[in-house]
Amino acid sequence: MTEALFTADATLRECSARIVAIDEAGVCLDRTVFYPQGGGQAGDAGTLVLADGRTLPVVDTRKGARPGEIVHVLAPGCEADGLTTGMALVARIDWERRHAHMRFHTTTHLLCALVPHPVDGCSITARYARLDFHMNEPLDKQALSDGIAKFVAGAHEVRQRWIDEAELDANPALVRSMSVQPPRSADGRGRVRLLDIVGVDLQPCGGTHVANTAEIGAVIVTKVEKKSAMTRRVILGFAEAAAGRG
Repeated sequence: MTEALFTADATLRECSARIVAIDEAGVCLDRTVFYPQGGGQAGDAGTLVLADGRTLPVVDTRKGARPGEIVHVLAPGCEADGLTTGMALVARIDWERRHAHMRFHTTTHLLCALVPHPVDGCSITARYARLDFHMNEPLDKQALSDGIAKFVAGAHEVRQRWIDEAELDANPALVRSMSVQPPRSADGRGRVRLLDIVGVDLQPCGGTHVANTAEIGAVIVTKVEKKSAMTRRVILGFAEAAAGRG
């Protein structure tokens, strides 16, 4: 099982680690700061820096076949000759990409506070994010952007804590997602991580987030779509990017 350092501290940009497995899927380490694709959030990219100074580009991060295993996917054609199990290296994420994920992921929680309906789809990338809500009422793009801006200006602390699965089962209303089960701890202790945006939103989540809503900055709703009779899609973007597109 890979020690997932990002679970306790999403601001870590690199860590020392050792290779525990290498195969056609990628490289597995004993510990990592790389978040694997899951819960709608894209996997991290970055580099593996070897002791001899070589850098191996990581283009994606995925969950492995075994519980708790995290696979660092190397770029196609990447020269991985000479890698052996037990080899020491430094795992370093693309921080700009990760921070964009953190800003967008936290904003999706703000959307959940603004739209009190179940979520039946989610995608979080470095360029945009979207949430699909199970509902048939219309949504106002500007009103949602204004609501997000208010929460950002309110500088709400973002905390995380663990609860027992039994506590979650006793409070099913905490779960907003219809299609994704709350992430359970991989250590066999039967725990679930709760994300608490103080005074705004509380729900299970295994992703990476900023520490305060003020850190989100200028994120706006760029589009609201009617995807079906019972689905409304809300797409988020960075305000500066939207302005650049005219």
